[in-house]
Amino acid sequence: MKHIILAVTNDLFTDQRVHRVAQSLVKAGCRVTLVGRVLPASQAIPQRSYSTHRFKMLFHKGILFYGSYNLRLLFYLFFQKTQAIVANDLDSLPACFITAKLKQIPLIYDSHEYFTEVPELINRKFVRSFWLRLENFILPRIKYSYTVNSSLARIYSQKYKISMEVIRNLPFKESAFITSNPPLNFGDKKILLYQGSLNIGRGLEMAIDAMQYIESAILVIIGDGDISHQLRHRVADLQLQSKVRFTGRIPFEALHSYTASATLGLSVEENLGENYYYSLPNKLFDYIQAQLPVIASNFPETAAIINEFQVGCTFEDRNPVAFAKLINSILADSARYNLWKSNLKKASTALCWENEEPILLSIFVKAGILNP
Repeated sequence: MKHIILAVTNDLFTDQRVHRVAQSLVKAGCRVTLVGRVLPASQAIPQRSYSTHRFKMLFHKGILFYGSYNLRLLFYLFFQKTQAIVANDLDSLPACFITAKLKQIPLIYDSHEYFTEVPELINRKFVRSFWLRLENFILPRIKYSYTVNSSLARIYSQKYKISMEVIRNLPFKESAFITSNPPLNFGDKKILLYQGSLNIGRGLEMAIDAMQYIESAILVIIGDGDISHQLRHRVADLQLQSKVRFTGRIPFEALHSYTASATLGLSVEENLGENYYYSLPNKLFDYIQAQLPVIASNFPETAAIINEFQVGCTFEDRNPVAFAKLINSILADSARYNLWKSNLKKASTALCWENEEPILLSIFVKAGILNP
């Protein structure tokens, strides 16, 4: 049985993409280990069909973290008996690349985002130039790679003259959601749901501010991140505690029931660079799989999905009053809402991991890891 190691820099607890990839590889007959790190607030990982290994790190951010993590990862990978390595994003790539070269085994690169264009790097010239130089050196030397949407695949292919496949962040097909006792229930109030990382550029400040002008709904924010404390303070300052609720992180094994309990799903990222502009967020497909109509920023990849399946609407005016007006109009228009709900049945059948899995496995076949 071939052993494949997947490396990430997160704590593995809520990373649905690597979970799905790991499960597909296990189903294909491989032994899989996910490698990540332990954060101060990390929770225990539930029993899964693959192995996990998390490093306890002295540093948790910045160059000291990335340097020490890749050093730890390098030593770990070198002494493991493995037939292939999957590097998830640029920050785990150096150790994976070096080990694959030393061991002469296949390396597969999974680019979850346009890493060098994330908001955290845009205004940090020296740090961003380091990652760009690293990317420029390694990516042309990688034979097998894939990313989350066609826009990013085209950018990488043009920039580095490589052939990058597309594997979207689609969830597993959920034949039914248990909603008889929904985890989110606020009586006659509708539920506006945001799920994902709480980082800069996610549009959460606008969504919170808009709740001043929305009376018929509660905003529920699922997740955690760098600006979690600032968002909670914002809610307190605006005295919106009765209208905005934070759940913290929810294990993805339980997340589906939360998503299905809501009324509208929000994907309201700001255009803070090409990473967000060309993004195709996990949450979009989680909403669709839960048959939850979507309100999203008018970015090309997201808009293409919403417009193709007619499962929600996009917006451009980021003024909180205008956004609240849009939400109020949707909640009052039952005919439009019910049409979206009807269309979601077809969309949820088409946009599921079971339809994406063959593309993933074909890459591992080309790499000689799986049999045709």
